[in-house]
Amino acid sequence: MSLWTSLEPASATVDPGGSTRVRLRLRNTGDVVDEYRFEPVGSIAPWTTVEPQTLRLYPGTTGTVDLTFAPPRTPDATAGPNPYAVRITPTEHPEAVTVPEGNLTITPFTEVRAELVPPTVKGRFRGRPRLAVDNLGNTRLTASISGSDNGDQLSYDIHPGNVQIEPGRAAFVKASLKPRKIIWFGPKEQRPYTLSVLRSGANPLPVEGTYLQRGFLPRWLATFLGVLMALALTFVMLWIAYKPQVRTAATEQLKDAGVSTLAPSPTLSAAPPPSPTAPSAPPAAETSTAAAAGGGSGGGGDSKPSAKPKPATAATAVNKLAARDAGRHICYRVYVSGDGWGPPECDGATAGTVTDEAKITSINIAVSGTGGSGANAFIHNPESTDGKGQYQPSGWTDVIADGKDNYIGSVKSDAPYMTGFAINIGSGRLCWFSRNNGWDWGPTNCTDPRPALGFPGTVDNTPWLAALRMTVPAS
Repeated sequence: MSLWTSLEPASATVDPGGSTRVRLRLRNTGDVVDEYRFEPVGSIAPWTTVEPQTLRLYPGTTGTVDLTFAPPRTPDATAGPNPYAVRITPTEHPEAVTVPEGNLTITPFTEVRAELVPPTVKGRFRGRPRLAVDNLGNTRLTASISGSDNGDQLSYDIHPGNVQIEPGRAAFVKASLKPRKIIWFGPKEQRPYTLSVLRSGANPLPVEGTYLQRGFLPRWLATFLGVLMALALTFVMLWIAYKPQVRTAATEQLKDAGVSTLAPSPTLSAAPPPSPTAPSAPPAAETSTAAAAGGGSGGGGDSKPSAKPKPATAATAVNKLAARDAGRHICYRVYVSGDGWGPPECDGATAGTVTDEAKITSINIAVSGTGGSGANAFIHNPESTDGKGQYQPSGWTDVIADGKDNYIGSVKSDAPYMTGFAINIGSGRLCWFSRNNGWDWGPTNCTDPRPALGFPGTVDNTPWLAALRMTVPAS
């Protein structure tokens, strides 16, 4: 080997969102002038810059190269030790590659966001909101959920009460609010409440919501029923007190006149036949049928216009696939702003575009053999102040049955684009990898069935979702 290298220091520490520098020292121990090219490799290579990228050394001389590490403050910057390496390729002897290795420790940080979906629930006997908890830090989040309100007017049933969320993932907690007192009559009442995310060694994260409790019977209906019962009671009392006495003298009069009540009635004359010179009008039913078949008053059309075929949805595709090959399948199609719905893709095929111009605003998903699916779109928020998007205000959509369409996002012309989405299935594992504009395809990720969920895409507010692939492996 004609090259000596040294990393100073060999181990370094950096905070997410900050940067640190390591110096690479090298000496040409050969007997010819050589030029060396430097290339960072490893999982943290995208956050590593080398200056200069090439270095020319005479025999026996020494040079230095600076390695700068700047991991972003995102869940992708995994906390803990991260090995790295630099590939050094000499121009004169390209086969004699040297790869010095070092270690970079990324410090942990915690960032949690929680949101009630929807923030206001209505009901007479109970309300069922959901709490979306997002782990935006780079370490696993362990938390518990509790509920409270002023005056202890509500009881809380929270499932699950404890969650563990990996970095960059989200979890949905179901809550059931039950009022301790039923409103039988009268207007609805607002009952503010708070669901708190509790973490060890940190202040609770409160999320406020409102339960709008309705009366069992509206006030106008109670008034109406009371008046109706009073009128009915008055009528019955009057009927009993003033029941009319009905008598008839028809039988006696007939006997006196000698006329039998069994005498046959006179025969009715038949209706005159239609005129032989004027054709009879068709029956009303036939007239309407003929008009419908003719397509209008002109009567010139002999056939109905053919109906426009319905577009194939994800459910159409997954049911056809399951009919040919029974088992676990997933089909999906995307709505691209300006282009409309694309064709359904299934079991790992690419849905979306390979370019960065088109933006996905809605996704249609259907599964087979997984016990249904649930999903919620994470969309661009033009009013964001923290650089993050937001979940679709309409909330989580559950399709428990297999072979049914599940839609998230929006196809309106002014709908915001999606940066990612949360999804889960009823049984088995779900795997995916996705691509946002300006980024390459991410690594393959998998998740367990409910209550766990996956998150293709990103929570960042700027890069839109461009393409995705999903599978539901058999094991």
